[in-house]
Amino acid sequence: MKIAIPRPAAQQPSTIDDDSHWLVVSDLMATLMMIFLFLAVLHMAKVERIHSVETEVRTTAAESRHAIFQALDDEFRDDLQRWNAELVEPTLTLRFREPDVLFDRSSSRIKPEFEAILRDFLPRYVAELTPFKGVIREIRIEGHTSSEWSADSSPLDAYFFNMELSQQRTQSVLRFAYGLNGVRDQDWFRTRVAAVGMSSSRPVQDSEGREDLRASRRVEFSVLTNFEAKLLEPVSLSETSTYSPTPTVDQRAKKLQ
Repeated sequence: MKIAIPRPAAQQPSTIDDDSHWLVVSDLMATLMMIFLFLAVLHMAKVERIHSVETEVRTTAAESRHAIFQALDDEFRDDLQRWNAELVEPTLTLRFREPDVLFDRSSSRIKPEFEAILRDFLPRYVAELTPFKGVIREIRIEGHTSSEWSADSSPLDAYFFNMELSQQRTQSVLRFAYGLNGVRDQDWFRTRVAAVGMSSSRPVQDSEGREDLRASRRVEFSVLTNFEAKLLEPVSLSETSTYSPTPTVDQRAKKLQ
C-alpha cells in the first residue's frame, strides 16, 4: 500500500510580488529620509552661519560706533560747553544748539561767531573721522528750524519756506567747509558728506510735549556707518570666517569695508 506524502504548496506568485513591492517602497522611504535629513542639516548650517555673521557684524558695529564716539568725545569734550553743543552717542550726532550764534532769523548767511566755531571745529572733526572712513557711509550736515514763519502763513507753507531755508543753511555750511585747510583736500570727505535741510520735521519738545521753538533751531553733524548694508548682504555657506579670533576694532572695521 502506497502512502501519499503531501508536498509543500508552491509559493504563490502574488506573495512574491508583494514582498518585492514593499522592499522597493522601503528603500525609497529610506532614501527620502536621508535626503530630508541632509536638507535639514544644510538648513541648520545656513541658519547658524547667518546668525554667526549677523552677530559678528552687530558686535563690530557696536565697537566701531563706540570708538567713533570716543574719538569725537576726547577731541571736543572741552569745547562743547563754550559752543553750547552736545555729542549724542546713539546717533553719533554733534549738535550745535545756540540759534543766536548760528544764523540771523530767516537768513542763510553764517554769522561771524559760527564761522569762528566752524573754522575751529571742522578740520578737527574731519581729522578724527578719517581713521574710520572705511566704515563711514555718510556724514550728514542737517539744518533744523522751528515750525514758525510769518503770521499769515499756513502750517504747510511755513514748512516749505523753512525747508528751503534749512537747505540753504546747510549748503552755506558745506561751502564754508570746503574753504578750510584740512577739509578741502580730503577727497573721501567729499564723497561721503551730504547737506540736508530738515525744515521743522524734527522739532525739539519741552517737558510738557510742546515745541521748543528756540531749541528746534539747530545744526547737526551726524555719522552714518555702513553696517546696516552689511547685514543685508547674502551669506554663502562656502564662506569662511574673515575675522581673527580676537580682532581689534580697527581690524574689524577694515574687514567690513
